[in-house]
Amino acid sequence: MGFDEYQKKGAKYDLTKVSSDLKDPGFIEKVLGLVGEAGETADKIKKLIRDKNGTASNKDKESIIKELGDTLWYIAAVSRYLGVPLSEVASGNIEKLESRWQRNKLHGEGDER
Repeated sequence: MGFDEYQKKGAKYDLTKVSSDLKDPGFIEKVLGLVGEAGETADKIKKLIRDKNGTASNKDKESIIKELGDTLWYIAAVSRYLGVPLSEVASGNIEKLESRWQRNKLHGEGDER
């Protein structure tokens, strides 16, 4: 499945009306959901490091994959609220990374490196 198809199919599960107003509660809820799901993903990995010496069982991996899926859904939703196809987000990110790679700037700080 492609990014835009995922974004379109995922919209079915959004219980709020899309608004281009960034102060809209539906948009804010999506941003907070994204942060929450990313945090849940990080927390599962933290516990693997802390409790299992960084070794993930198949069950652990399945659990992390589910959290990554939730994170992806919120990324798609935030992008949709911004009126941007998810494929544009993905391709723009690869272009940015390729530019950094070509300029040997993968290390460092800041978006404009």
